[in-house]
Amino acid sequence: MKINVIRSFLVLEAVVFFLAALFHFGILTTGYEHQKAGTAETVIGGVLTLGLILSFLAKEWTHRLAMTAQGFALLGVFVGIIMITIGVGPRTPPDVLIHMLMVILLLLGLMTTHRYKRLLQN
Repeated sequence: MKINVIRSFLVLEAVVFFLAALFHFGILTTGYEHQKAGTAETVIGGVLTLGLILSFLAKEWTHRLAMTAQGFALLGVFVGIIMITIGVGPRTPPDVLIHMLMVILLLLGLMTTHRYKRLLQN
């Protein structure tokens, strides 16, 4: 079912953000701690999770909820990329890789959600 594909993207995206937060809080590994990045990733993961939960409560809103949550997450990633670029945030290779993965995953999620919009309305 198409709605489950959208929800699967929300789950995967939330997991990636929560793992990135654990990385930045020094729980998964040490040497890459950055409190502000971890906090931002936790908030974004929470928004994606909220979108997922609400999609079960209001199936007819799944498309809007997913697009909003993923759009918010993508905006947050772009803020992170700007912080990396200007030197405010962490600039390690894992940080750059994580942000690239997030952008790709969120764009795939947004494209998939957009594609399935019509199917959800039927």
